[in-house]
Amino acid sequence: MELPTKQQAIASNRDAWNDSARHHKDNPDWQVLLSAVAHEDFSCLDDTLTGLLTEVGVDGKEMVQLGCNNGRESLSLFALGARDVVGVDQSVAFLDQARELASRSPHRPEFIEADIHHLPSTLQGRFDLALITIGVLGWMPDIGEFFRHVAQVLKPGGTLVVYETHPFLEMFDPEAADPYALASSYFRREPFVQTEPIVYEGKVRQQAAPSYWYVHNLGDLFGSAIAAGLNIRHFKEYPHSNREELYDRYERREAQLPMCFTLVAQR
Repeated sequence: MELPTKQQAIASNRDAWNDSARHHKDNPDWQVLLSAVAHEDFSCLDDTLTGLLTEVGVDGKEMVQLGCNNGRESLSLFALGARDVVGVDQSVAFLDQARELASRSPHRPEFIEADIHHLPSTLQGRFDLALITIGVLGWMPDIGEFFRHVAQVLKPGGTLVVYETHPFLEMFDPEAADPYALASSYFRREPFVQTEPIVYEGKVRQQAAPSYWYVHNLGDLFGSAIAAGLNIRHFKEYPHSNREELYDRYERREAQLPMCFTLVAQR
């Protein structure tokens, strides 16, 4: 199979996510979310991320979430005291959902459609804190270029907080006949390719634009962050999953994998 260029992969992933949005809105959780965001103290952040953001200090800060999806996490930052929040995503369909949620909320985040590699110049050097959560890094064909752009949105001394799935999990296939057997190399370079809609649970048996998921090991992440001028202040691995329920089978085992991590770096 001929692999796409970086630009082709980014464009195809955008098309796949735009197609995916309608499937997420069909989920009954959407109506629950519409009601929940009306509360001033709404938050969908788990204890791990809430604790880390509280420790880093959100109160009164200007924040950006890169890869904000439908904006629910961006809206959650106000409950921790964020002064201003900007959510950035390249999927206009998910940003439509984000704006719908924001219309029900007492808070007023700003949502911007942009590929991380082509951010508006008005965002450069603007933010005290940048946030990246589960399911962002794997969509980036060039993790070094990604971190260079992330660093540019931070003020000098600004902080990046990352809460992501652990790359060790990419070595396993939870739907394989033996989900505990190693299925892929930790050092894999070619992307995983999917041609069905991207959904968080189950599968939708329809054709969709190809989506390309790239594996970035910890060496890639640390090296890219450092090369971008970010000083790593914190790194911690956890035995719980913050991704699809399929991966819950890897929790609470005698030989326990690291399943997610948090990283804090400062410009």
